[in-house]
Amino acid sequence: MKVLLVFAHPEPRSLNGALRDVAIRELEAQGHEVRVSDLYAEKWKSEVDRSDFPSISADTQFKPSRASKAAFTTDTLTQDVTAEHEKLLWADTLILQFPLWWYTMPAILKGWVDRVYAYGFAYGVGEHNDTYWGDRFGEGTLKGKRAMLIVTTGGWQEHYSARGVNGPIEDLLFPINHGILYYPGYDVLPPFVAYRVDRIDQAGFADVAERLRERMRTLATTPPIPYRQQNGGDYLIPSLQLRPDLVNPGDRGFALHVNRQGAAE
Repeated sequence: MKVLLVFAHPEPRSLNGALRDVAIRELEAQGHEVRVSDLYAEKWKSEVDRSDFPSISADTQFKPSRASKAAFTTDTLTQDVTAEHEKLLWADTLILQFPLWWYTMPAILKGWVDRVYAYGFAYGVGEHNDTYWGDRFGEGTLKGKRAMLIVTTGGWQEHYSARGVNGPIEDLLFPINHGILYYPGYDVLPPFVAYRVDRIDQAGFADVAERLRERMRTLATTPPIPYRQQNGGDYLIPSLQLRPDLVNPGDRGFALHVNRQGAAE
């Protein structure tokens, strides 16, 4: 298997960095080929601006999505972006690894998504009509590939539970898992989350590292989160609302978009 790991932590000697090395060593020990995009080390440009689209004239109003579409169509995206496209198309599996900062990914990783997910590559793909609404949410350029998150956080696991003050970790990561990974077609695996990393001792790290090794050993066989496919009949088109008869007992909010009954069948 070919694996791309996009790493977003400013300190390579951090616990996050140590876990990255654990993951890479285990993947390679299993015979997988691994490539790494280390965003801080590479000084990744995170903001989208006119410099991403040099063909736009100075007197033209800058509309990022329109500019992205034109650049992708004419093969004039910047070299750093096209290099990431090549890696994504090469990889069978994508891993995004980051610390949870203010309930989401670091800005540099969000900027990687903003720039790399070009119009025509990750969105704006497929036709729209009365029965089909584009190649997305289960379909798209990256369909057939796997993806997962490796996340570290300083909070306790209980803080990120259903009754925890931070809310369920599944809800916090839903915009990334569903909106960034599932949107262009990835089969999204359950995330690996390490809690209380600021206070972890040697024994605690050994336990976390072994759990991560096990996830890397089962990367090809772990069942993905059973998100509902947009064009599979579960959603009304063009409103894209979930059919009223498709409700799992007790589910509300983001959980409605997971087909738990289908996963159990």
